[in-house]
Amino acid sequence: MDRLTAMQTFIRVVESGSFSAVARETHSTQSRVSKQVAALERELGAQLLSRTTRSLALTEAGAGYFAQARRLVAEIAEAETALLQGEQQLSGWLRVAASVGYGRLKLMPLVKSFLAAHPKVKIDLRLNDGFIDLIEEGIDVAVRIGELADSALVARRIGTTHRALVTRHEYLNTWPHGLKAPKIPQDLLQHNCIVYSELTTQNAWTFRAGPGASEPEGTEVTIRAQGNLQTNSSEVIRASVLSGMGIGFSPTWLFEKELANGDLQVLLPDWPAPSLPIHLVSPPHKGQSAKVQAFARHVSAR
Repeated sequence: MDRLTAMQTFIRVVESGSFSAVARETHSTQSRVSKQVAALERELGAQLLSRTTRSLALTEAGAGYFAQARRLVAEIAEAETALLQGEQQLSGWLRVAASVGYGRLKLMPLVKSFLAAHPKVKIDLRLNDGFIDLIEEGIDVAVRIGELADSALVARRIGTTHRALVTRHEYLNTWPHGLKAPKIPQDLLQHNCIVYSELTTQNAWTFRAGPGASEPEGTEVTIRAQGNLQTNSSEVIRASVLSGMGIGFSPTWLFEKELANGDLQVLLPDWPAPSLPIHLVSPPHKGQSAKVQAFARHVSAR
């Protein structure tokens, strides 16, 4: 039995809460994962997990072993980091998570160049606009946009997201007839706003008066956007804005090409939205991984 592999398997079973989740991660079978944990228990002479048909739970002995095993595996990863950084030799799977739009438009070119620089690395790219638990899903590193909640995650700031109100010129000519482009944030209440429901602020859109605004510079105004479409998908936001369905409040990178060639109009330019930080985050026991650190450096540099 490979003791280290068995320990890693046991740790992931506890973190994810199931044998099947670990089997999917490792491209193995549930039976094989279960046998690895059972072999570890036989080797240790102690039951680590209490199994029922519907759930798994740590035994008292398992809880103590889990804490020590996770710390030991993290220390081994740190030792490997020091060695591998010197040899510049990276290999194996790296699980990366990001939102769908950011992953497709901004992260994929960096994934391509990273893999070209490290041909022995394989990336499992998970794109999801909803919140995911990095530990439960076995993610090594994720892109998070917005202010980070207090947590034990290891974070590295890699950039800033600027947001803008955008729409197609056709929208202002067709919905509804005669409605003028908004001049102040409150005018948006008369318009069809496309709401992204994954924001923690939901439909609360905040703007800050700039030098040319009608209010003193720095004044913040928040409105409750409303319209006939809301979605949890950044790709749907993009498609609906580009089809002229309404006004979107989105990161400028989501419409970078269309803004550059004039296909979209930026509304309320004198009322910019507060910018948001972009971070790479990792679980603490994976933040020292050589692959994670190399990926973070690669993305940060670009």
